Amino acid sequence: MLRLIQKSGQWLFHRADALFNRVFGEHKNPLYHLGALSYLMVWVAVLSGLVVYAFFKTGVQEAYDSVEYITREQWWFGGIMRSLHRYSSDAMVLTMLLHVARHFTFDHYRSFRWFSWVSGVIVLWLVYASGVNGYMLPWDKLAQFVTITTAEWLDTLPVFGGTLIRNFIFEGAVNDRLFSLLSFIHIGLPLGVLLVLWIHTQRVPSAKTTPPRVLSAYAIVALVVLALVKPVYSQGGQADLSVAVTSVELDWFYLPVYALLQHWTAAEVWYLVGGATLLALLVPWLPPKRMRKEAFHMLIHPDNRIVAIRDGEFVLDAALREDVAVPFDCRSGGCGTCKSRILQGEIEHGDYQEAFLTDEERARGWALLCVCTPKSDIEVEYTPATAPGAVPARAHTARVVGMNKLSHDVMQVFLKCEGEETPRFYAGQYIDILLPDGDRRSFSFATAPHERELIELQIRHIPGGKFTTHVFEQMKVGDTVRFEGPLGSFFLREDTEKPIIFVAGATGFAPVKSMVEHAIHTGFRRKMYLYWGVRSLRDLYLPDLPREWERRHPDFRFVPVLSEPRPEDDWHGRTGLVHEAILEDFPDLSAHQIYACGSAAMVHAARPAFIAKGLSEYDCFSDAFRFAPRTEAGSAEMVRLGGTS
Repeated sequence: MLRLIQKSGQWLFHRADALFNRVFGEHKNPLYHLGALSYLMVWVAVLSGLVVYAFFKTGVQEAYDSVEYITREQWWFGGIMRSLHRYSSDAMVLTMLLHVARHFTFDHYRSFRWFSWVSGVIVLWLVYASGVNGYMLPWDKLAQFVTITTAEWLDTLPVFGGTLIRNFIFEGAVNDRLFSLLSFIHIGLPLGVLLVLWIHTQRVPSAKTTPPRVLSAYAIVALVVLALVKPVYSQGGQADLSVAVTSVELDWFYLPVYALLQHWTAAEVWYLVGGATLLALLVPWLPPKRMRKEAFHMLIHPDNRIVAIRDGEFVLDAALREDVAVPFDCRSGGCGTCKSRILQGEIEHGDYQEAFLTDEERARGWALLCVCTPKSDIEVEYTPATAPGAVPARAHTARVVGMNKLSHDVMQVFLKCEGEETPRFYAGQYIDILLPDGDRRSFSFATAPHERELIELQIRHIPGGKFTTHVFEQMKVGDTVRFEGPLGSFFLREDTEKPIIFVAGATGFAPVKSMVEHAIHTGFRRKMYLYWGVRSLRDLYLPDLPREWERRHPDFRFVPVLSEPRPEDDWHGRTGLVHEAILEDFPDLSAHQIYACGSAAMVHAARPAFIAKGLSEYDCFSDAFRFAPRTEAGSAEMVRLGGTS
């Protein structure tokens, strides 16, 4: 039943979208900017309300007279402001309800979106309460009806127990303090609306809170024209508690419940309103639930970034959440601005208008990122509107809390971030150490992502190297280090069952350590092989750790390879180049994945040899980077073998 309702709603919205596209154009279609239009109406209502309030007098006799004065005597200004206040408030309810209906219809309220949905329901409640309260202030016949009916309705609740209506039994019971209270509430509730609306918006990545300028102009001009053609007036003269109100014109945007109260009992209306509110609050958790357990990731070009995609999250939203500047507009599959190539992986294309994504384009790998969701890890390439990587990597300050010399030329350094947690990263990523002169040096995380307390680096001494010499000769526990990260698009793919071959050269063991420990922690069941190539036995600086992995996990195998063993090493294991040892053991690599970690020279030498043995270019990954004088953040010469650099 729910699916039928949603499908029907989607059909209606798509037809309305197509019609409005023809009238306004796809980039100015008001149905694509309902949230932003709601914001616009809020501000018009607030500003026009402040103008009206400047002339409003809070007293039993003065309230009605002051409103009449600004409406009739100042119709050219005060009267227009009053009408704008009323019509912008109605438009705010209309756009908000359409906004809610659209998200419900397209099933955009489950999983992580529950907070936005629930906060949106709270915003609606506050808007309705503020609007009802506003109808009490002019103290005309409609205000009398709304005030007394509200008091009677609230009195059915045990907390009031009939005490409110006593204030309206006779004329003298209403005094100036009531209007001071009503005015205070009418100022406080909109402030609450703005606060919750701000919280609601913060959970939506790159949410637009202002419509396109032309659309804003259309909306404001329409409100002004409506205010001139059909100005708002008080109803029936001043309120008189000695005479019952028998006929009023209700605002059907704000006061439909008051019509029900004339035909139903107060308790029945409470059951309806309370039940509908409870249902709206619980709907993100009600069946049918469409949840997945997999955690998918996206490698996105040209930014060279890895982004996690949450359950049910659109690819565009995931990218925007991580400050990737993918161009977008409608967020509804109706303009084509976010159309991008899916280079690898599977997606669910979602609901969109076929005019903006043809079957031929789908067959060539194109998708509308605003409505598609992943079915596996994916690789995406978009066309940037601005230079990619314009958003700088986040800078952090850390303190050195531990140092261990693992070998004659490898130092193990532990960092702890100051004043914050370790930034979230993927196994295989790296950081850039920022040097005082502006240079930077790249080092991979040797820590697994679940070990968030400290960052482990394995730093090899480069003769004459500015930073590595400092590490070995001057760095001490307690020193402060600044770094940017996490960086890089190298991470462990988990969308296949293919066995993994890790190729580590020297300190290329660091990212392998992060990935293997992550795999063990998450219960990885694929076969893993580690070929660690070094010159001599003394360069094998943590030999016991991979042997321990091998003992504890039957799916893991460790093969050390020495290229230039010394006589004193008494070495009887594998020798030669590390990639050649792999080629000897695996004459056919077509059913494997390779992760190469180490120098760019090693990676570039190994790649064509692996490809020649049947390895798919899409199954060969690398974190190769060199100690360059200066590398740009976000690149650091990170390359994907066989892919787009």
